[in-house]
Amino acid sequence: MTTSRTTPTPPADSPAYRPSAAKRAQLWLANHFAVIAAVLVLLYLFLPVAYTFAFSFNDHGKTNIVWQGFTLEHWKDPCGVPGACESLVTSLQVGAISTFVATVLGTLMALAMVRYRFRGKAASNVLIFVPMATPEIVMGAALLTIFVQGFANIGVDLGFGTIVFAHIMFCLSFVVVTVKARIQSLDPRIEEAAQDLYASPMQTFWKITFPLILPGILGAAMLAFSLSFDDFIITNFVSGNENTFPKFVYVASRRGIPAEANVIGFSMFVLAVLLVVGAQAVGSVRASRYKNRVEE
Repeated sequence: MTTSRTTPTPPADSPAYRPSAAKRAQLWLANHFAVIAAVLVLLYLFLPVAYTFAFSFNDHGKTNIVWQGFTLEHWKDPCGVPGACESLVTSLQVGAISTFVATVLGTLMALAMVRYRFRGKAASNVLIFVPMATPEIVMGAALLTIFVQGFANIGVDLGFGTIVFAHIMFCLSFVVVTVKARIQSLDPRIEEAAQDLYASPMQTFWKITFPLILPGILGAAMLAFSLSFDDFIITNFVSGNENTFPKFVYVASRRGIPAEANVIGFSMFVLAVLLVVGAQAVGSVRASRYKNRVEE
């Protein structure tokens, strides 16, 4: 009498084990799902940017909606459309002024809210989020009412000044929150060590605190500038006859955005990417230098 023997299946971690094609595909998909999802999200986010870049070369007629042919004329003269570069300069000026003022005030507010105790501190921490949570159309209408009823009595009309005032107001909260998070991540013992070495409060701030919070300040400034440059809703309420680049694009979209606007928009995108990459490169270089010093 003979008995049949079945060959045992090797374990999954054995070199002799070879899963089926479907199993291998399932394992590969499970291991790379996060990467695939990230790539798809990035493609979705950058699809409008790719459209803007492609149609900046469109040899269009009255409207820049349907592809007509390739040309470099729009890149040779981005200011060929009346009002394009003028509105761009206005947006850059508004963004620079509002970013500087909001960054200075926001940094001081963040330092006060983290390092000092005062009455109403808890309420201030809550109220600082109110402008961020308020819909822009509500804030724009409220600011318009203030400017028309209040500023008009002192001879201030809607225009460049009211735009800057409004942009400082809604950028301030973002600066405070960003810098505040950076300050809260610092170790207070570093500043205490400086004071133990007979450093004055001013020396401690400029030589210890400020260099440590500078990345947060720069990040807040970049965020404030992008918010200011990109804003349309609030600006449309308080700008009067002043024209910014988002307003120019909105008005031009009714008859077809010209390719020159695509050229300017894509150029600003490239500039922003270069700034971010440059900041990351500088941070990496500084981190490597610090690591080398520690190892030495």
